[in-house]
Amino acid sequence: MKTRPVVNFFQIASLVLLLVAVALLAAITTMHFAIHGAEVQVPALTGMTVADARSQTAGLGLNLDVDNRYYSADVAAGHILSQSPAAGTVVRREWLLRAAESLGPQKVDVPDMVGKDERVAALTLRRVGLEVGATARLPWGKTAEGTVLAQDPPAHAQGIARPRINLLLAAPGDDAADGFVMPDLVGLPVVSAQAALARVGIQAAEPTYVAVPVGPLGSGDAPIRPPVNPGAVTAQAPAAGSRVYQSTVVQLTVAQ
Repeated sequence: MKTRPVVNFFQIASLVLLLVAVALLAAITTMHFAIHGAEVQVPALTGMTVADARSQTAGLGLNLDVDNRYYSADVAAGHILSQSPAAGTVVRREWLLRAAESLGPQKVDVPDMVGKDERVAALTLRRVGLEVGATARLPWGKTAEGTVLAQDPPAHAQGIARPRINLLLAAPGDDAADGFVMPDLVGLPVVSAQAALARVGIQAAEPTYVAVPVGPLGSGDAPIRPPVNPGAVTAQAPAAGSRVYQSTVVQLTVAQ
């Protein structure tokens, strides 16, 4: 007669524990769906038209910003050239995806802007489908203020990456230079590159020398690639076309 209350107690305790376990499991399941239900896998956008990419990302609750345009011989104009984050990345809904649009192969001929007024240069570039990129001014009393002294990429350049032309403009001779357009030093002897930088007061760091393997000169219809001369600049930082100042220290990589 005395064991029945003890049995009832254990039965009630077991029932309470079971109910608590069920409640905890339900809470964990709810939290799992609340957290992971707001996540989505980034789709593969590369190769899609921009319109299709916007449609697909919007359907997944993601935001798409096409913030760059590049020339490409491999991806048709109006299609997605690259994306970030990469396809397959798990992100939360409302995440911002960035993408670059292909302009197709470069067909425009880069006009020669040297000697033109800044406004005339901007209009000329816009007329052929290009735009003004970075600009810098150099005190140069030998020509009128606003005259283009140099450009990057140069006139008639092929294989350019973006539809932007960086300009170096003349400033009055008594002005302080507000910056320079970094020239393309790759291929120059290191001493020539250092001298070019020194002429405008820009410092070059101690060069980094690397061994450059000698590859095949070409076969069949493949273009002949001459070997890199020892002492030639193979890479630079900042890159050509970047805006630099006299306080900028340029890093040069040179072939041994």
